[in-house]
Amino acid sequence: MLPEGIGVIPLCLDIRSGTKEEFTDAIRFYEPKVKELAEQQVEIIMPDGSAPFMLLGYEAERTLMKKWEKKYGIPMFTPGQNHARAMKAMKIQRAVNIAYTTWDDGNLVKAYYKDAGIDMVSRAVFPVPFQGVGQLSSKEVYGFIKKSFLKFKGLDGIYIQGGAWRVLDIIEPLEQDLGVPVVHPGPAKAWEVMRRLNVRQPIGGYGRLLSEMPDG
Repeated sequence: MLPEGIGVIPLCLDIRSGTKEEFTDAIRFYEPKVKELAEQQVEIIMPDGSAPFMLLGYEAERTLMKKWEKKYGIPMFTPGQNHARAMKAMKIQRAVNIAYTTWDDGNLVKAYYKDAGIDMVSRAVFPVPFQGVGQLSSKEVYGFIKKSFLKFKGLDGIYIQGGAWRVLDIIEPLEQDLGVPVVHPGPAKAWEVMRRLNVRQPIGGYGRLLSEMPDG
């Protein structure tokens, strides 16, 4: 989704089960990867994976990002921070959260976004094993999202959480059919990277966030 001229260096952690315990333990493995990227003199670092950082809590996550930014001298942002900015850029105040993992057993996502100034009205979890989400039909997910959205009145957005969904093709149909913007991790990440690099290249096919390129 990024225009030509913007390069990406991906480094991975070995996340397998998608449990709360695994995500909690994973946080300690991030900084060595951050250090490795900093040594390659990248311009932005995104420690990816929303769950490990949301489990820290909104303020603790901000504190950690500031610490790493000061230590390594490179701007950083987490998925949660990115998604909150994207939702605010699209004027989303009340949304339904669509997910495929059950690590949030205590309304942690709702509390996180409340601290960020967004009312996450409900968290709808698609019943699929963590390892199987990549094989889901996007049409199945479309039906699940639409049904979840229509349960509530007064929503002004949809938040699809989790990078393993293969659902980029349903973002625009959802926006057209339901009349609200959809924030998905892929387009949200591309949008913030471009804005931080002072690039404004609208891209069609992935929803309003990338086609309109709002300030954020």
